[in-house]
Amino acid sequence: MAAVAAEAGVAKATAARTLGNYGAVSPEARARVLEAAARLRYRPNSLARSMTTGVTHTIGVVVADIGNPFFAGVLRGIADACDATDYTVIVMSADESIAKESSAIGVLMDKQVDGIVLASAAWRPDQTAHIQEAMSREIPIVLVDRIVPGLELDAVVIDNRQSARDAVRRFVAVGHRRIAFVWGPSAPERPLERERLLSVTDTWLWSSAERLRGYFDALDEAGIVFDPLLVSNCRLNEAATVDSVRAMLALPDPPTAVLTTETTATVGVLRATRDSRFAYPGDISVIGFDDSSWASVMEPPLTMIAQPMRELGRVAAELAFARIGGDRGDAAVETLPATFNSRASVTAPRPQVSLSDDDGR
Repeated sequence: MAAVAAEAGVAKATAARTLGNYGAVSPEARARVLEAAARLRYRPNSLARSMTTGVTHTIGVVVADIGNPFFAGVLRGIADACDATDYTVIVMSADESIAKESSAIGVLMDKQVDGIVLASAAWRPDQTAHIQEAMSREIPIVLVDRIVPGLELDAVVIDNRQSARDAVRRFVAVGHRRIAFVWGPSAPERPLERERLLSVTDTWLWSSAERLRGYFDALDEAGIVFDPLLVSNCRLNEAATVDSVRAMLALPDPPTAVLTTETTATVGVLRATRDSRFAYPGDISVIGFDDSSWASVMEPPLTMIAQPMRELGRVAAELAFARIGGDRGDAAVETLPATFNSRASVTAPRPQVSLSDDDGR
């Protein structure tokens, strides 16, 4: 600032008013200051400015897995919203770990971000001390993709339960009765009956539990008896998904259709069907959550539920901006519509063929 003032031949206060765009400055002095700033390639010191104003014009983002294409889409939406303002973004990945998420939020608080958009790995109130610490400092937090029970925070999500229900209905509509549910979070090591399975959903992410409930809703609607052997234990791990789906396909009465709840589960199902010499959709129909470009170029292309990833991010960022701007209204949940992209991975199940003893086989 002092160098710009000297170059322009004005007082430092005049240069500060010009470059800070406040106060009265004559047109002639303003022109000299701006020309000097351009010649010297002046850039404002954002840290010094934030110490004066208490505002950094920075949004912190913590996602569960930065390598997941879904979160890449969400980040793009957040970046779009920030591009339309003077906000910048700091992005951190927590790898679905509460400890890493806590550390990331600590870093963002140290950076004095004005607000945080968070896809949290927490599923119980006793896991949220780090989030409550940020709230106690009056840092606006907006949840995206997931709701954390016990926290009154703005959130942007899709209707996961309805989306799963609609997917299973599509299987039922073409004749499927043996419908598997393959998801990312850890399910119990042993198969559990329905009520017991629902009773432990507080150990899973909100979105995953909602998708399980939608699966049950559609089974009930169709009068299909739930088979515990058709719910997998994938642990957000492709190898574990492959093992669990192979076990399903080896059953005397294997599934003829499968709903997957995230990308890792979808890829694991495709590998398992290939390894077990099952063809999709001939032997098993597939619908997955989180559509992406690769799903449309598979052969045959996959039927997928597309979340509005970019829109989720954009709306989350805009809610954060509103809170930063002083909105003190009650916390709200924005529910955005998902899109069902129907392709070629769902067909009617093959009829069961009964072979008599004199068939020679």
